[in-house]
Amino acid sequence: MTTSVVSPTERAWALLEQLSDPEIPVVTLRELGILREVREGAAGLEVVITPTYNGCPAMSQIEDDVKAVLAADGLQATVVTQLAPAWTTDWMSHAAREKLRAYGIAPPHACASEKPGSTNVVHFAARTTRSDAVPCPQCGSANTTEISHFGSTACKALYRCLQCMEPFDYFKPY
Repeated sequence: MTTSVVSPTERAWALLEQLSDPEIPVVTLRELGILREVREGAAGLEVVITPTYNGCPAMSQIEDDVKAVLAADGLQATVVTQLAPAWTTDWMSHAAREKLRAYGIAPPHACASEKPGSTNVVHFAARTTRSDAVPCPQCGSANTTEISHFGSTACKALYRCLQCMEPFDYFKPY
């Protein structure tokens, strides 16, 4: 008979899998790519998180949630906020994108860095083509328009579907 020994790092990962984003409760921190690493540091367990953008107001809540879920299972950890490399929507899992769509938030397109032939040039005014259209998460129509570049949070833009006339958030690609 073999006995499986679970390390504190493995225990922490298992506990942290359940934590959802405080602003978008249908997706987990891991699915969004915010939860980056759990490691043994010199002072004990460290959990590394990266904000979706610098100054994200949800980070203090995320840090509190991480500490609370671990403490409830007897684990103590330091939460390390890592700003580099900067978070990108490329870190979102496929499951997160599908959960966003089902929740009524249009998931992000691929980042410019993922597009073939990209030169990683900063564009201050986006050119919209039909292939860049943001499909409505309610009816699927590509006949949509941006109402405001900033939606319910700074990482989302506010759109309206011109087919079903419903407003919706679009998680902007970074």
